Amino acid sequence: MPERHIVAMGGGGFSMDGDNPLLDDFVLSLARVKRRPRICFIGTASGDSETYAAHFHDSFPPKRAQATRLKLFDRTVLDLRSFIFEQDIIYVGGGNTANLLAVWRVHGLDRILRAAWNRGIVLAGISAGAICWFEHGITDSFGHRPQRLDDGLGFLRGAFSPHYDGEAARRPALHKLIRKGFPTTLALDDGAAAHFVGKRLQEIVSSRPKAHAFRVSLLSGAVTEAPLPVRYLGA
Repeated sequence: MPERHIVAMGGGGFSMDGDNPLLDDFVLSLARVKRRPRICFIGTASGDSETYAAHFHDSFPPKRAQATRLKLFDRTVLDLRSFIFEQDIIYVGGGNTANLLAVWRVHGLDRILRAAWNRGIVLAGISAGAICWFEHGITDSFGHRPQRLDDGLGFLRGAFSPHYDGEAARRPALHKLIRKGFPTTLALDDGAAAHFVGKRLQEIVSSRPKAHAFRVSLLSGAVTEAPLPVRYLGA
């Protein structure tokens, strides 16, 4: 089986740090094709926002990569499997995680992406595009208050929370859920990204020098935040 990569971003990348390419360059470096890899943007979580997609294409010009896009709300690609298998990287945008999962399952894209991952195609994404790969997550899909989501794709075990330092409600909501039995959660600040090789966490990288990462769990009845080492990509 080829080496499998998933990059789950807590925040950052082209959509948040347009003048800071460190995280996106890291994603590009994982592709099997090193010169102008094929990178496909999937913006399902934002309702296939045209503005979001345009920003993606502006951020990955032809000299950097071969940028493509998959729309599902106004779908034009008939053979999803062949189209996905032509890519080197799948880059999933942020937005509504619950809607993303529902739409992907209707179109069978969830199964195709698992097969793509097993073929060595890099999977990456930010916020909703990161939560989706896990079993569980903290999401604002159901309103502005972060809530639990328990029907992720499950490519990766456990739970994930993005924007740990970027959204004031995120941390207390996670702590409350942890006290009620929510699984141990990988929580990432904006600018931090978790790189998994297979199902194993290889490392945390960051595009911001002060971005942090934590394992948040319940220990002896108290919520604990165990810090994880973070490698700053700009060092």
